[in-house]
Amino acid sequence: MRKLLLSAVLVSLALAAAGCDDAKKNETANAPAAKSDAPKDGGSLIIGITSGDPLAVNPLYASDRTTLTIMQALYAPLYSFNDGKIEWGLAESLTPSADNLSYTLTLKPNLKWQDGQPLTAEDVVFTFNKLLEAKQHSFFRSMFTYGGKPVEVSKVDDRTVKFTLPQVSAAFAGTLVQIYPIPEHVFAKEDDLEKSTKNDAPVGSGPFKFKEYRAGQYYSLTRFDDYWNGKAKLDSVTYRFAKDSNSANLALQNGEINLKMVDPQDVSRLKNTGKFDFVVYPEGRLAYMTFNQNVPVMKSKELRQAIAYAINKDELTQTAFTSLDYAKPATSFLTPDTLYQTNDVEQYKFDQQKAKDLLKASGAPADLKLRLAYVNTNKTQESMALYIQQQLKGIGVNVELMPLDSNAMSQRSLDMNNTAWELNLGGYIMGAEPDGYKSLFMSNEAYNYAHYKNPQFDALWDKGAVETDPAKRADIYKQIQQTVANDMTYYPISYTNATVAVDKRFGGTQEAEPKPVYMFQDLSKIYQK
Repeated sequence: MRKLLLSAVLVSLALAAAGCDDAKKNETANAPAAKSDAPKDGGSLIIGITSGDPLAVNPLYASDRTTLTIMQALYAPLYSFNDGKIEWGLAESLTPSADNLSYTLTLKPNLKWQDGQPLTAEDVVFTFNKLLEAKQHSFFRSMFTYGGKPVEVSKVDDRTVKFTLPQVSAAFAGTLVQIYPIPEHVFAKEDDLEKSTKNDAPVGSGPFKFKEYRAGQYYSLTRFDDYWNGKAKLDSVTYRFAKDSNSANLALQNGEINLKMVDPQDVSRLKNTGKFDFVVYPEGRLAYMTFNQNVPVMKSKELRQAIAYAINKDELTQTAFTSLDYAKPATSFLTPDTLYQTNDVEQYKFDQQKAKDLLKASGAPADLKLRLAYVNTNKTQESMALYIQQQLKGIGVNVELMPLDSNAMSQRSLDMNNTAWELNLGGYIMGAEPDGYKSLFMSNEAYNYAHYKNPQFDALWDKGAVETDPAKRADIYKQIQQTVANDMTYYPISYTNATVAVDKRFGGTQEAEPKPVYMFQDLSKIYQK
């Protein structure tokens, strides 16, 4: 599965430019619950998961949908944004200096970890020092490094942290939103945080704390009474792992699961039961296809462009998502909620003859066969794969479909020498700060699954991170988007909406705030009627 990093929506914070998070826009498909359905304390929520088991349940490494979803309940962010407004989490303020070369972060008083230990500035400093250690291999490291120099993080007092930047950065405040502190007293003696056994029973600061995990079955949490945003209404939350969407949907209809993100293909059938409310919101997500340039044949730009011209993107989106209510054809690799996103890039409108001409110019063999990998539990990806297979056959390219378990696909994708496939389908959610996307595109980044290497392209990313003039910054990111399109390193397919089915016996979903990847920002607000 493709890397899924949640970068909350960027708004003005000193040099950070304005942005907007559409996550709270939701539509309820059924009538609202009666006023007599008042919230009560207690009860259990079971959430269905079809994207596999979690990997490292640690905020410095969480990148797949399952791990991020569980992590959101276990850990708390410093702050987030919703509808263009800042929402403070563990922090209560972030103040830039007059020269914008430093930021002072102040934590809320009396914060606690889930084992009862105090959460202080030392934990924040520890978190940043660890993610900046090269040997820890956190993908966040590059986001807090400017011109080869890292941000310096220091403790002012128990509640105050100072960030000193090596140079002014327009991206800093928007990138900081991604960081969820980890406890120093738990990880201080660990050499490898990603592989630490401490991740097996995490100690966080979110509304629910770890109870039990059984691989392939469930991940169980119980209420944390000292949560900074008030004690959760529910006693417990359990993430139940299902082998596929069909079995999960059956469990949903039988009441064995209470909440689940559903595929567009399943909405009508679930609606007809009358048992569910539906929360639909823009997820700031791009569904895409990658060209793996580790495989020699994919180094040909003409071949990659030929494949792009062979696909009717409007038809592909309609086929995969059943309706344009659930997705829109994409142009740029930046999603519409991202700063400086532009549609002024090569569109690759369907043109079979042009595709054939480019294929011939590429020098590819006449019997060219390409492998297309995708997650075997993802119905939209399966539909996409079948459609792409049919379309490429039309220009004389045979496609072998490779449905894979999500964890297996994640692990193979992270192999920097991966040659298991030429093409793969995936999706990512990166948020409104475009600098966050560089972890997917710069030459030596672990999440550069296209394995595209271009020093001039890398230099544009470095320049964009520190440029403070909005007009100049917009031009840099326009160049970046045009480069990706012209070189066709990623084929953007659709900008998608998320659809969450919620058992009508539960309420509080609006207060919990629908959120990309996580489904909801704060599960403490969900209650059983």
